[in-house]
Amino acid sequence: MIRRLLFPFALLFALLLSSQVSMARTVTVYKYFDDKGVLHLSSTAPTSETEPNLIYSRSYKIQPSAPSTDYPLLTRVSHTELDTKKKYKASKKSKAYNKLIKKVAKKYQLPPALLHAMVKVESAYNPKAVSPKGAVGLMQLMPMTAKRFKVRNRYDPEQNLQAGAEYLTYLLKLFNKDLRLAVAAYNAGEGSVKKYGNKIPPYRETRAYVTKVLNLYEKYQTVM
Repeated sequence: MIRRLLFPFALLFALLLSSQVSMARTVTVYKYFDDKGVLHLSSTAPTSETEPNLIYSRSYKIQPSAPSTDYPLLTRVSHTELDTKKKYKASKKSKAYNKLIKKVAKKYQLPPALLHAMVKVESAYNPKAVSPKGAVGLMQLMPMTAKRFKVRNRYDPEQNLQAGAEYLTYLLKLFNKDLRLAVAAYNAGEGSVKKYGNKIPPYRETRAYVTKVLNLYEKYQTVM
């Protein structure tokens, strides 16, 4: 008999929670018996003279991804699974490009810390860095990407950074402000993200890349 009573309560409770996930409300469950002795579980108190027994009431707030007020293109991303204990200090290399990165970040309404994180992972602030695949410069531009964003000299820090930021801005718009997908697409290509149903592709390199960038982005926000 107890199991029979618990099952409908658990089912109702699950339905109530699923209906509340996108807003801040109070979940309330009433238990009462009707004239025939049948148990009822409801989110609203009965209108009859039957005296309900309040068995559950909880107020809570759930904040789904919300636009950042400072950077409209970004959604607020939770990094609770990331390691944020280590404190980072701005290095000499990052300081050397801090002014330029702030300038470009402002133009594209991106957080400077995010660009710093990507530059660090992509090239370690080396404007002459060249990857085995032919990517060049601070933001590791491939020839086709450079051509797409009208870069004449991929080794020029400003041109390189401008194109990288513009491409990232495009990806954020393409993937509905989802920072994780935009960063993944920057590494693996937008086609790869679409191929896997708008999810981070199951490539070890790409997943490691996204984790590194988001880790640094989280930590750089306190120093950049």
